[in-house]
Amino acid sequence: MSRIMIVVEFELKPQHAADFITLMKSHAELSRAEDGCQQFDVLQAQDDPNKVFFVESWRDAEALAVHSKVPRMAENRAIYEPWLNSRKATRCNVP
Repeated sequence: MSRIMIVVEFELKPQHAADFITLMKSHAELSRAEDGCQQFDVLQAQDDPNKVFFVESWRDAEALAVHSKVPRMAENRAIYEPWLNSRKATRCNVP
């Protein structure tokens, strides 16, 4: 199995950007403590504060699968879905 990287781009409704970043910084910190998480950064675009990116690195697909099933994933999504204009996730292999 090879390492998997994920880049997620969120386009936020302006009135929710600060709340989203606060929620996701906590999520990132908890994610970094999970077995198999090698990187989990929350980034805000310099030219557009309503664009937020995750850059994640996972040891392998199994570690990512475990992460995707932790209860806070569904809990967070239920909170932030109304705050979004769009979300795009791209999974990348690391050759």
